[in-house]
Amino acid sequence: MIKEASRQVPSLIFEGMTSISAVIKGQKRRIERIYFDKNKTKSKSKELSFLKHKANELDFTIEFVDDEYIENLTTGNSHGGIIAQCTEYSIPSLTPDNISKDGFYVMIEGIEDPYNFGYALRTIYAAGADGVILTKRNWMSAAGVVCRSSAGASEMIQMFTEEGTTAADIFKNKGYTVAAAGIRNSVSAFESDLKKPIFLIVGGEKRGISASLLEKADQIVRLDYGRDFNGSLSAASAASILAYEVLRQNLK
Repeated sequence: MIKEASRQVPSLIFEGMTSISAVIKGQKRRIERIYFDKNKTKSKSKELSFLKHKANELDFTIEFVDDEYIENLTTGNSHGGIIAQCTEYSIPSLTPDNISKDGFYVMIEGIEDPYNFGYALRTIYAAGADGVILTKRNWMSAAGVVCRSSAGASEMIQMFTEEGTTAADIFKNKGYTVAAAGIRNSVSAFESDLKKPIFLIVGGEKRGISASLLEKADQIVRLDYGRDFNGSLSAASAASILAYEVLRQNLK
């Protein structure tokens, strides 16, 4: 119960080798120290050998502790007795110069939970997006939780911060199509044109996308259901489906 509540608390503890490897590969932040369960040095000898090599290369320390110490620092149970204390990462602001010429970028507004945000990032990254645009207030304060739920994608994908309408203007000026998920005046996502360069905006299930941002959209796309259904998909689910529709259309 305590761990469940702590998942929304700002944290720079990265849990498990998948997250730690993503931090090393992504090079967005620095590892300060590794906490390694002293009872798992034999069963995790391969991981320990890798981390000792990287400790010399990247200048971090490895501390051998008991499992209770690790449990007190973590929010999940899949860390395998290996966690990392990392530095903060300052997400850069979006500018015309850091956008690729023919890319695919996604903005997600209003996801209420860092786990769901991480799940969305995992799929968006897997679908080949070039970057994610975040508002100034976002879940990257809970970076360790987001990294774990995204299977490391949050440390691998490019991220920028900007408010929605300004971001839309920047992309439009770069020749991008701006597509927003919505219902009114919409076309089915499966019949729309989501060819690159494309900037996709998905709103949270509670507040949706602001009217001022919808006005910036070149097209509004919806996800049709396979039966009568009065509910709505979560923002993470909608972002995942739409990201793969962008991938599908650009495979042709």
